[in-house]
Amino acid sequence: MAALPSGLLEACVVIGASGDKLRCAYQLYQQSELTDLPPLEAEILQVHAPPFVSKETNSVGPAFSRVQRRRSFIKKKRRDRPAEVSPNGEASNRSDASSVTEDISVPKDLDLIALPQLCFPGGLQLANEHKEDTYHFLVFTDLFGNRTHGVVVQYYRLVQSSRESAVQNGHRGNSSTSRLYAPVAVCIISKFPYYNALRDCLSCLLVQLRPARQADIEETIKEFSAKLSLVPLPPPGQLHVSFNLRPLQVVLPPRADQDRPVVDLDLHLPFLCFSHATLLQVLSCLLQEQRLVLFSADWAKLTLVAESLLLYLQPLSWQQPYVPVLSRGMLDFLMAPTAFLMGCHIGHFEEVAAETEELILVNIDDDVVQSSWSDLPAIPLSAAESFTSRAECLQLHYDLELCRLGACTDANALRSQRRDWQARLNAQIQNITLELVVNIFRDVQDFLNPEHRVFNSEEFLRTREPADQSFYKKVLDTHIFHSFLRDRLNRKWDTFSRMEQNTRGHVHRNRAMTASPRRPLMSDLSKSGYRSYASPNDRLSKKLGASLPNLDHSTSDGVAAISPSRPASLRKITPDTGLNFPQKAVKVFRLPDFPPPLAYHYVQNYYSDMVASLAKAINATPPQESAVLARYHYLRGLVNTVSNRRLDALEDFQSLYKTDSDIFPSQMVKSLVDSLPEAERLQADRRPEIKRLISRVKRDQERERAHHTQEHEEAAVKRFQLPKKYMQPEEFVKCIQESGIVKDQGTIHRLFDALTVGQQKQVGPELFRVFYTIWKETEAEAQEVCLPAAVLEHIEPSECVFKLSSSVKTSRGVGKIAMTQRRLFLLTDGRPGYVEAAQYRDLEEVKVSSAPFLLLRIPSLKLRVQGRKEAFEANLKTETELWNLMVKEMWAGRVMADQHKDPQYMQQALTNALLMDAVVGSLQSSKAIYAASKLAHFDRIRLEVPMMVPKTTAETLKHKINPSLELAAPQSVDVLLYTPGQLWVSVGGGKVMVFDASSWCLTNTCHVGNARVNCMLGVDKDQVWMGSEDSVIYIISMLAMVCNRQLTEHRAEVTGLAADTDKHGQKVAYSCSAEGSVLVWDVPTLQVKRHFRLSCDRLQSVSGCDGTLWCCSRDGIVGVWRNGTVKHRLSPPEQQRRGSAAAFSALLLLPEREELWSVCVDSGEVCVWHTKDSSEPRHRVALPDCSGCSCMIRVKNQVWVGGVGRSAAKGKIHILDAERYRVLKELQGHADEVTALCSAEDRYVLSGAGKQDGKIAIWKVE
Repeated sequence: MAALPSGLLEACVVIGASGDKLRCAYQLYQQSELTDLPPLEAEILQVHAPPFVSKETNSVGPAFSRVQRRRSFIKKKRRDRPAEVSPNGEASNRSDASSVTEDISVPKDLDLIALPQLCFPGGLQLANEHKEDTYHFLVFTDLFGNRTHGVVVQYYRLVQSSRESAVQNGHRGNSSTSRLYAPVAVCIISKFPYYNALRDCLSCLLVQLRPARQADIEETIKEFSAKLSLVPLPPPGQLHVSFNLRPLQVVLPPRADQDRPVVDLDLHLPFLCFSHATLLQVLSCLLQEQRLVLFSADWAKLTLVAESLLLYLQPLSWQQPYVPVLSRGMLDFLMAPTAFLMGCHIGHFEEVAAETEELILVNIDDDVVQSSWSDLPAIPLSAAESFTSRAECLQLHYDLELCRLGACTDANALRSQRRDWQARLNAQIQNITLELVVNIFRDVQDFLNPEHRVFNSEEFLRTREPADQSFYKKVLDTHIFHSFLRDRLNRKWDTFSRMEQNTRGHVHRNRAMTASPRRPLMSDLSKSGYRSYASPNDRLSKKLGASLPNLDHSTSDGVAAISPSRPASLRKITPDTGLNFPQKAVKVFRLPDFPPPLAYHYVQNYYSDMVASLAKAINATPPQESAVLARYHYLRGLVNTVSNRRLDALEDFQSLYKTDSDIFPSQMVKSLVDSLPEAERLQADRRPEIKRLISRVKRDQERERAHHTQEHEEAAVKRFQLPKKYMQPEEFVKCIQESGIVKDQGTIHRLFDALTVGQQKQVGPELFRVFYTIWKETEAEAQEVCLPAAVLEHIEPSECVFKLSSSVKTSRGVGKIAMTQRRLFLLTDGRPGYVEAAQYRDLEEVKVSSAPFLLLRIPSLKLRVQGRKEAFEANLKTETELWNLMVKEMWAGRVMADQHKDPQYMQQALTNALLMDAVVGSLQSSKAIYAASKLAHFDRIRLEVPMMVPKTTAETLKHKINPSLELAAPQSVDVLLYTPGQLWVSVGGGKVMVFDASSWCLTNTCHVGNARVNCMLGVDKDQVWMGSEDSVIYIISMLAMVCNRQLTEHRAEVTGLAADTDKHGQKVAYSCSAEGSVLVWDVPTLQVKRHFRLSCDRLQSVSGCDGTLWCCSRDGIVGVWRNGTVKHRLSPPEQQRRGSAAAFSALLLLPEREELWSVCVDSGEVCVWHTKDSSEPRHRVALPDCSGCSCMIRVKNQVWVGGVGRSAAKGKIHILDAERYRVLKELQGHADEVTALCSAEDRYVLSGAGKQDGKIAIWKVE
C-alpha cells in the first residue's frame, strides 16, 4: 500500500504506577499513617497506535497515519491477581496467578524508554487528597534532528482496598484519612506541534474517564485514540480542520506555507514573562548557540516558552540538542559540552548554577538571566530598537478585547472568539520577530556569491558597526547561521526573502541594478554622521553601491515614467511595508461525526461521508478561490488514499496543479503511482488527467536521479579565502568573482593582463593579497570623507566619493581632488569648500602637463571643460599619470553612456578606474602605469573604434536595462511582456525578472521551472501565463507575486499564447505547442474547452481574431475555425525561400485592415497578406541591411520589426508605416539579434537582444 504522511496521532500512551506498587504503597500508608508518601516509579501501562482497523480482521487498518513498522515493548503485568487494590475501587476475584509478560506493539520509530520520566518529570507522587489535573508539553528529537511532540495530562484517581470499595458501594461513607490518590498520565504523541488542539482532546477524554469503570478505561482510551487517527491534517494555507469530540469542537490550524511549522500555541507568552530587554538577550544567546537552560515552577511553561522562542527565530532553525523538559533524573544532560536549549524545574536552579559553568540560566518566573559570562554580545542596537518600538504596540491582554463584547452563552463560540484573537496576535508577533531577523541579517545577501557558493565573511564583519562585531563574530560560526546561508545561496524564497525585498527601499533597489563597487552615498553619510579616519578594524564600508546615473539625474537623461495603473497600496513604501502581509480569509472544514472507530465498515462509511462533504465544498467554491479549492482537493485526495481509491486520489492531486501546486504532495503521489496494481494502471491509461500525472511523476523521478549528484554541492557553503598558490586565468577569474570585487569575465581578464605585465601569465598569492588589501582599504577610506553641508549642497544625493587625492595645489586653490561617478571637484583645505573641476560629460580635453615651480617642472593634470575659458590644472605630482588614466576612462564611459543611453557603461568605467588605482598600488614599479592602462577599456574604444550612434537611433533611444548585470556573462532576453506598471523579462532557465515601469528598477525575481520560457501573456488583472519548454504553462499572480498554478495538458514545449473572446463574449485563452497542438482554455475555470492538432513543422505562435485562429509555424501560416477546421493556408513566397532553411518566424494581425503581416527568420522582407486571399502577398516591404527577422509588434499606426543586420551581426529594428507600407526608421541599438519586442502603453517600445548583448532598450514612440 502507498505510504501516507504522519497523521495527527502517532501514539497514545498511558503511564502510571503498577498495581503491585500501588498495593504496597497503600498498605504502608494504612499501617504507618505516614503523611509524606514516597515517590513511586512510573511505568508504561498502555500503548495505542494506529492502524486500528483493517479489512482482513475487521478490527484493526489504515487511518491518517503512516502504515508503520512496529516493534515490541515488553513489560510485566499481573494477570488474574487478587485485586486487593484497584485505582477506582473495583474488586476482582482472588486467585493465584503468576507474573507474565505482555508484548505491547508500538511504532518502530517511537522510543518510549524515557517517556515515564518525562510524563512525571517531578516524580510520581501519591497524594492523600484529590488534586487538579495538570498539563505539560514535551518535545522529542531523534538522531536525525526530527522532532516529535507530546501533550501530557496528569489526573488523579482514588486508590482503595476491595473491602472499602464494597462498603462505599453500600453507600456508607469512607474515612477521609484512609483515602489515597494516584496520578495517571495520558500522553498523546504527534509529529506536529498541535499543543492547544491536543490539550483540548485530552480535556474531552478526561470527561469520559472520570465516570468510567476500571475495566472500561483501556477500551475508552483506545476508542479515543482510534478517533484521532481518523483526523486528516490540513494542508498549508488557510483551511482549518475541525472535529467534535464532545463537549468541545477541536480546531486544527494549518501551517502558513510549506516551509513554516504549525503554530498552535500562544506566541505572546514570552512577552508576558520577559521584559523586552530580557527577551532580546535570550534571543541573542540562541542566535549565538550558547548553552541555554530555562527554569520555571510550571512544567508547561518551559516547553511553550521554548517553542515560542524558536518560532521567533524563523526561518532560522535551531540545530542543536533541544530538550525543553528535563526530569530530575536527567540533570546530567546539562554537562554536555555542546550548545543546547533545555528546561528544568526552578527547584534545581541553585544546584545547576553551582555545579555547572558557562551556562545561560533563564528564570522565566522572575524575568532574570544569569550567566558566568560578563560580556554577552547583544543584538545589534538598530534592530533591537526597532523590535522594542514595535513590541510596545502589541495588545497582549485578551481581557481588553472582551470589553467591547457581550456575554456569550456558547462555550465553543467563546473559544472561537479567543482563537481568532490569538491568531491575529500570533501573526503580529511573527511579523515583528521576522522583521527583527531581517534587520539583523539584511545585508548578508550582498556578500554572497551564489555561482561559487561563497560567503565573504571577513568583508561582512568589517562592514558591521564596531559595537556589533562581537555579536556577528559568534553568530557567523554557528550551525543555525550556516543553514540560513545555505538557503540564501540556494535562492530559497521564504518569509525572510519576501520581507527583505518588501522592506528594501527604492534607492537600494536601484543600487542593486548597478555594478559599481561598494561605496556609501553622500546622502547616507550626511544622515548617519561620520568619524575621522579610523583604524581598519573600525572602518565602515556598507555595501551600498551607486544608483543608476541617468534615472535620477534629470528628466533629459532618463525615461519619463510611465504612470502605472496598479493600486497605490501596492507601490507605496512606508515604514510598515513588509509587516502588514494581507491576512487570508480563514475557512473551516468540519469533519463528520466520528463513527464507532474500531469497526472497519463504519470507518469506510465515515471516509465516504467525508468525501461527499468535500465534494459539496468543492462545488460550492467559485473558481476564483483557487487556493481554497486546492485545499479541498488535497484533503479529498488524502481521504481517497486511505480508503484505497487510488485513482480518485491521483485525480484530486492532479487538480492541485491548476489550483495551488505549492502544496502538491510529491512523495505521496510517487508512492501512490508505484503502488498501483496492474488493473488500476490500465484504468489510469483511459483517464487523461491521471495519465498525464503519472507521466509527469516519472519524468520528475528521472530528473531527480540526474540531479542527485548536485545535492552535496547545494549543501556546501564556502568562506572566501585568499589563494595560496599561483593562479592561471581560469583560477584567477573564479577567485576574483568569489571575492566580490567584480563579476564580469571580460573585466577580470583585463585585470589579469594588467597584473601580469612583464612576467609569466600567472598571479601569485602574495600579489593577489596585496591587490585585495589595497582594494579593500581604498574602499574603506572612501567613506571616511567628511563633507560639510556646504559641499553636499552642490552634489547629487545619489553620488559617492570613490577616490580622493592627497592635498595638492591647483589653479583654483589648494585641496584634495574628489572623484564621484559624475564629476571631479576640489575639496579645499582650511575651511572646507566646494570648487567644481569638471563634469565628465562636459570635458573637452584631458592631458598630462607640467607646472613651473622655482627651477623645476611639476607634473600636473590639465582639464579643459566646455564653456570655460580657463583650464583646470592640478599639480598631482606622482599621481598625475594615474589620475590621467582614471579621468579619461570616466570621460569615455560617460560619453558612451550618454550616446547609448546605457548607464552600465558609466558603472563599468568606474570599476575600471578603481581597478587601475588598485593595480598601481599593488605593482609599485615603473611598469605600473602601463599595466593600469590595460584596464582603460572605454578610452581605448573611443580612440581606436569611435562608436558614434546614428542620429535616428540616438533620438529614439531613451534608456537601457541590463538584466544580466549580476551574472558573469550576459544571457539572452527571451520574452518581454508589459503589464500596467510592470515589465516582465524572461532570461533563460525559467528565470523571470520584474521591473518597475516608473523607474525601470528591479522589483521581483521568480523562477518558473528550470526550462526556457517561450511566451508570456497577461490574461487578466492578476494573472500572467508563461509557456515553457518543459510543456507546462505557469500562472503567476501579479498581486502576490507567486507561481503556484500550472497547466499541464500540453505534451510538448509550449510556444505560443493568445487571448480572445468566444462567440458568447466569454474570455478564452489559446495556447499552442511545438508538435502542433492547440488548446482553448476557459480562463475562470482553467479547463480545456476544445483542442485540436495541426500538421506542421514546429508551431510557434497563435493569434485569434473574428472567429479565426491564425497559427504560425515554420513551414506555413494556417487560419482555422474555432473548431480546428482549416480555413486558410499561407506558404512562404518564392522570393523569401532561401533553400531548405526558409521559415516563418512571426505573424501580426491588423484586423481592421483585414491584413496579416509575416516575416521570415532568414529574409529581410516583410510580406503583407489579405486575410481572405492566401494565394500571395499584397505587398512586400524590403528592410534595408537586414538578413532576417525574429519578432514583430504593432504600435499605433506603426509596425516594429526586430531582427539582425546583414553587414554586421548586430540587432536591427525597422519601423514601418502600416498604411503606406514603407520603412520610417532604421534603429541600431543592440550588439546581437533582437529577440523580443513589446509595447508599453503605446508610448515606449522595449526590445531585448541575444546573449552577446543581453540588454533591454527602451525606445520612444513618435
